[in-house]
Amino acid sequence: MDILQIPKASTKLFPVSMRDLVISTAIFTCAVEICSLLRFADSSDGFAYPVFVLAVLLISRLTTGYLFGSLASLLSVVCINYIFTYPYWVLNFTLTGYPITFLTMFTVSIITCTLTTKIKQHDRLRAESEKERMRADLLRSFSHDIRTPLTSIVGATSTLLETPDLSPAQQRVLLADAHDEAEWLIRVVENLLSITRIGDTHTQICKHEEAAEEVLSETVRKFRKRFPHISIKVNVPDGLLLVPMDPILIEQVLANLLENAVIHGETTSQIRLSPCQDGEYASFSVSDNGRGIPPDILPKLFDGTLPRSEISAADGKRNMGLGLSVCMAIIRAHDGTMEAHNLDTGAEFVFRLPLSGEERQE
Repeated sequence: MDILQIPKASTKLFPVSMRDLVISTAIFTCAVEICSLLRFADSSDGFAYPVFVLAVLLISRLTTGYLFGSLASLLSVVCINYIFTYPYWVLNFTLTGYPITFLTMFTVSIITCTLTTKIKQHDRLRAESEKERMRADLLRSFSHDIRTPLTSIVGATSTLLETPDLSPAQQRVLLADAHDEAEWLIRVVENLLSITRIGDTHTQICKHEEAAEEVLSETVRKFRKRFPHISIKVNVPDGLLLVPMDPILIEQVLANLLENAVIHGETTSQIRLSPCQDGEYASFSVSDNGRGIPPDILPKLFDGTLPRSEISAADGKRNMGLGLSVCMAIIRAHDGTMEAHNLDTGAEFVFRLPLSGEERQE
């Protein structure tokens, strides 16, 4: 499967959808009601034409394709003739200017639908282009990041195989290094699989209501295995906070943020996780007591374009921008938002996921 394939834009000129039908019906009904009220307030007949022109314009703009805009123009001419032009409730095709009225409304409909279709196609292509650019940057970063740990693993295992007289302590050091590099590779592959999954146009993010406390608990359990020396505190919400999400992807977001807090915080000794309900969103905060984020890289923190000279990891291979770009892609796929800022001591990352329907904290 080519993960960089851009889906072809729809070529249907007359698509039918329930959404467009509801929008068209609502706007047209409002136009009829407004004209009915105006007729009681004013005995003249000229008010109906601009109202229905506006209705045709709105329907053409807010629906897809040409079907509903064309129907609206036809029905508007009929309504103006039959309901709002004397003699009322009679179709009179001999009225002066009747063909001009129909042609004008039909032209408005066609022009508006054409412009709307082009705007939507342009927006879709721009979004796809931005997505492909981000994924291309991520893949380039992945290929660069994979090289260093693979070299370290090959070097450590080659030394073990070619130097049989190493002491047990030396062998353990080499094996520990190889183990650490392998764990890093696993994280890179997980991120790569997530980007592939999110970018697959045939795969939708499958969201289910999950308890935020359970997702955090599982993430913290895995984190403590890798970083037992870091103190991590979870501020559990008072009630049960159910959040629509893909738990595996959100765990990955949290794992990336926790790992970055340790590796790039440099002096980090404590991390705090704080989930809570924020209006119609569930908010997740990850804060640490490390050195913070350099102010000059904050604006480009999530776009995956941080050059290595701006990533001050001691081993030169822990790409902070890479993991954060994956986090942003996952959060956007959930229709959420993410931001970062420095605290008096350390940094804080906050992402928000929408809550469906009514409030979910019980």
